[in-house]
Amino acid sequence: MEDSTLLTLLSLKSVTESFARVIHGLTVGHLTDHVIQRSKRMILDTLGVGFLGTSTDVFHKASEYSKIYSSNVSSSVWGRPDLRLPPPYAAFVNGVAIHSMDFDDTWHPATHPSGAVLPVLMALTEALPSSQKFSGLDLLLAFNVGIEVQGQLMHFSKEASDIPKRFHPPSVVGTLGSAAAASKILGLSTAKCQEALAIAVSHAGAPMANAATQTKPLHIGNAARHGMESAFLAMLGLQGNKQVLDMQTGFGAFYANYSPQILPNLDSHTWLLDQQDVAFKRFPAHLATHWVADAAASVRKHLVTDRALLPTDRIERIVLRVPDVQYVNRPFPDSEHEARHSFQYVACATLLDGGITIPSFHKCQIARPQVRELLGKVELEHPRDNLPSFNTLYCEISVTLSDGATFTECTETFYGHWRKPLSKEDLRGKFRANASSMLSYDIVERLIEIVENLEDLEDCSMLTTLLKGPSPPVMASKSI
Repeated sequence: MEDSTLLTLLSLKSVTESFARVIHGLTVGHLTDHVIQRSKRMILDTLGVGFLGTSTDVFHKASEYSKIYSSNVSSSVWGRPDLRLPPPYAAFVNGVAIHSMDFDDTWHPATHPSGAVLPVLMALTEALPSSQKFSGLDLLLAFNVGIEVQGQLMHFSKEASDIPKRFHPPSVVGTLGSAAAASKILGLSTAKCQEALAIAVSHAGAPMANAATQTKPLHIGNAARHGMESAFLAMLGLQGNKQVLDMQTGFGAFYANYSPQILPNLDSHTWLLDQQDVAFKRFPAHLATHWVADAAASVRKHLVTDRALLPTDRIERIVLRVPDVQYVNRPFPDSEHEARHSFQYVACATLLDGGITIPSFHKCQIARPQVRELLGKVELEHPRDNLPSFNTLYCEISVTLSDGATFTECTETFYGHWRKPLSKEDLRGKFRANASSMLSYDIVERLIEIVENLEDLEDCSMLTTLLKGPSPPVMASKSI
């Protein structure tokens, strides 16, 4: 080890300071091709689910609330050219849209990494003075800084490796990732980055009790907003505990087995995204249900031929062998949000329809008599080896008919998981389907082109202009 590196490591007094130095010190030269390619896929997918999310009831409520705030500085709400908000509230509303259907990317250890970061960067690059031009590489760097901070924090706890039981991770690490990304794009000093992290910790955390409700999407919206506000407050000189990441009573309050480590010197920096890709969802529901859908689709082939209907009256028993994840154990969901967090519903809907789509979670689909009949036949079992981790879990489904015949199928990795990633064309297809709900064909295709070549973009204003969506029609003035 060189003397200068050793001296740098020895001079670091805290984990918090090491994070601040990484946030401040990382440059575009640290980005690897692997990280650039993976993060571009994350950005494209996140934009798409964000556009789709603007059609939801929870987005409408959040955007109506945010209209009470006004400022001379404003940023766009994606796909809504008639609605502009102060940057923190534009980030909030766009973050809510991204998670409104639980359709956004998922990482391991478990969190939704992109939704708390991308809305912040889009709002800031649009709202900051036009003299301050940001390139696609600037955006990619700040985005990856926000992702990296989240991943490093989750690796400080064994508890974080499992599907969460207490706090929703995007509301915890997402808030700090947002603060880190905002600090990077705003060009804060190392000392100010450290303060932003300290402030963000006091904004972090939301309980899992609000999973499967309209409030859960607010967790990501709030993470985006509060992280940006933390960076702004740090920039104005607000101070917090400079060892907040080092302490059990600081960031450690969110985890039972928190064991932080000083980050390595930048000379030996490696990105977590280089080592661990994310999962992209093919339908909008909790990630664990994707194993269930694939297993149910496989067993359905034994029960249905050609276009025949599922013989629900002949089904006696459906057994799902899944991890013990209580907030996804919902025997009779009544709302779209509960259905998105129900092993049972996803299994039954897949058996009936052959697959899960966006309309599968409409109220009329959930309330179908055939669905309610099947739900009453579902039992859950929790094998000891089926741990609640997105990296190792599996789903085995057995369907027993009235004549005693039993058909069993098992899924260990679904299509879209990081071990079986979506193809480039299928990721584009998902984006097209989602974004076309708000944008014209030409804008959708232009966005794909820009994001897939983001490292070559000289000015991010080209991207933020497209995110606004089509200009509202101009009403012709009447002559008097």
